[in-house]
Amino acid sequence: MNRSIEKEGKYMAGLKKFVTRFFMYLVLVFTVVVSVFPILWVIISSFKTNAQILSSPFTLPTSISFDAYAYLFTKYNFLGYALNSLIVSVVSTVVSLLFYAMGAYVIAKFNFPGKNLFYVLFAMTLLVPGQSKAQPIFALIMNLNLYDNIWGLTLVYLSGGMAMSMFILKAAFMSVPKSLDEAAELEGAGFFRRFWSINLPLTKSGLSTAGILMFLGNWNEYFYASLLTSSDKNRTLPIALQFFNEAFSYDYTKLFAALTVVVLPGIILYACAQEQVQASVAASGVKG
Repeated sequence: MNRSIEKEGKYMAGLKKFVTRFFMYLVLVFTVVVSVFPILWVIISSFKTNAQILSSPFTLPTSISFDAYAYLFTKYNFLGYALNSLIVSVVSTVVSLLFYAMGAYVIAKFNFPGKNLFYVLFAMTLLVPGQSKAQPIFALIMNLNLYDNIWGLTLVYLSGGMAMSMFILKAAFMSVPKSLDEAAELEGAGFFRRFWSINLPLTKSGLSTAGILMFLGNWNEYFYASLLTSSDKNRTLPIALQFFNEAFSYDYTKLFAALTVVVLPGIILYACAQEQVQASVAASGVKG
């Protein structure tokens, strides 16, 4: 009797474990298909002709053609758009990262009046829609005579991703033992020496994670790029993509090629660093 009950208990436990894993993998597969399939479909379709896309949208291309990509880079200043996006994203990310890292270091390592208030204010920026700041930002850029200038756009992007970066960097600096700072201080190391030579090298994971997330946000930003630029020479890739969406509304091959060029660099960058990003975000306590 006891053996029968024991066997039934093991059977039910095994069945429960199987059902749990089945649904877990089912959800996982569904998530992967929903998120990855559209991107793969766009990339594959960019090598097909317009007729093939319309007649057989879910089949592989019968032959690989780079004509759409050649058209983009020869007929349009696509390389210039990409360079604008790269300059704006890299410069704003590097400068922001330096200041955010210093701010996160102070909050993580020092106690001072209003410390918690500052941290709450950083967190509250997550609740403020970016578009709500459009009027004062536009007025500032106009007064600085930086309208339709990539450096004006770079200035605006300096504040991008502040709250997320502060969460990640604060957790990274808190993981550095205080004994290292205390030992360095006893040896006569000042604030900047302790920050630059001791703490910064030990938080490379958090720095690179915050940098990647900021870079991707700036690379894909559309609203302020459309608000603060107007000429063709200062277009970034998201603005160019909107232009192509209108110009190639019925030429799907060229439209998908433009989409691929815009989104692929960010996908590759995140794919190469996804484990590090996920580990740093998890360590910071930020839920994504």
